Amino acid sequence: MRRLLLALLMVVTTSLPTLVSAHALDPGYLNLASLDQDRWRVTWRVPDVSGRPMPIAARLPASCSYEPPPPIFDGRAWTSAWVAHCTNGLAGGRIEIAGLERTRTDVLVRYELTPGKTQTHRLTAAETAFTVSGEAGVLEILSSYIGLGVTHILEGIDHLLFVFALLLLIRDRRRLFWAVTAFTLAHSITLVAATLGWLSLPSPPVEALIALSIVFLAYELTLPPEARDPLAQRFPWIVAFAFGLIHGLGFAGALRDIGLPEGDIPLALFAFNIGVELGQLLFIGVLLGIGVAVRRLYPAIRRQATWLMRGSSYAIGSLAAFWVIERIASF
Repeated sequence: MRRLLLALLMVVTTSLPTLVSAHALDPGYLNLASLDQDRWRVTWRVPDVSGRPMPIAARLPASCSYEPPPPIFDGRAWTSAWVAHCTNGLAGGRIEIAGLERTRTDVLVRYELTPGKTQTHRLTAAETAFTVSGEAGVLEILSSYIGLGVTHILEGIDHLLFVFALLLLIRDRRRLFWAVTAFTLAHSITLVAATLGWLSLPSPPVEALIALSIVFLAYELTLPPEARDPLAQRFPWIVAFAFGLIHGLGFAGALRDIGLPEGDIPLALFAFNIGVELGQLLFIGVLLGIGVAVRRLYPAIRRQATWLMRGSSYAIGSLAAFWVIERIASF
């Protein structure tokens, strides 16, 4: 049993860096900014897949005429921009993302019926098109940005790995509760500050520090409890809060890439943050449920706890160290 688990951990550790990145797929982004009654400036951002644009295409209402230029790679995604002429406007027209049903990502569509009045709609593999409404809806903004928040955290493997390491490191439930609460509060603070422009840091160093925070937790996991950092042992919420500030900057970077509706920035920011928290709580709940189920089905696994902890710490640390090197190399 012990050898099998360790073998599986080694396979996962060596294969994950080549199969996934820390953020599996960024969402697509379609923005239609009104220039006048029948012209819209279109920005189309497509996720990168193995050095090429994801095979999806934005289709505007039938009354629109446009010629999209070839996309340009900006270091993270493929972007193109053009002007579309829509003789009957956008209201009542159909916007579709062709090919989205064959992907695992989603696309946020932001559009203006008139200058300055932004509306949003989130498209997924299950819903690849929608009819443009003439009225902006609060519920639509909430559902779109909550969904984006949940998607971002659940596809952000580095953020989930940090939470997983936190669960392994803190065995006391009361301390775990306060540590997770501190992590949530911290990344909410920097998410708001960075998104609103009060705090600005370049993305590559932030992403490297996020990976380095996971390395720190993984290193602590390799040590016996009496040899671990006293601060992390006695006050884990302080460590979680400090690293949460860094992770919040990563969330803010993703939100800046997606964009916020100009007339409803506080609402969209609130909804995105709620989505991140819901996704985080869902992940923690699933992990705790799996832990309880495994202990009940295989009581003997408690005797392998030390080996499992060490194997998990090396697997987590190896993957995080790979990300640190990869992200520093991209500076």
